[in-house]
Amino acid sequence: MNTNTIVQKLWNDCNVLRDDGMSYGEQLTYLLFLKMRVGASALMRCRLIRR
Repeated sequence: MNTNTIVQKLWNDCNVLRDDGMSYGEQLTYLLFLKMRVGASALMRCRLIRR
């Protein structure tokens, strides 16, 4: 996935959240939190599988 694709997906998600009444700052914070949470969950699954 290239940078332009990632940026476009992020803006699409921000537009959806904006339509729900969230500011861009809130949207980016929320999306980054979700991304970190997904990444942490994936890392934990990998560690459990290796055991």
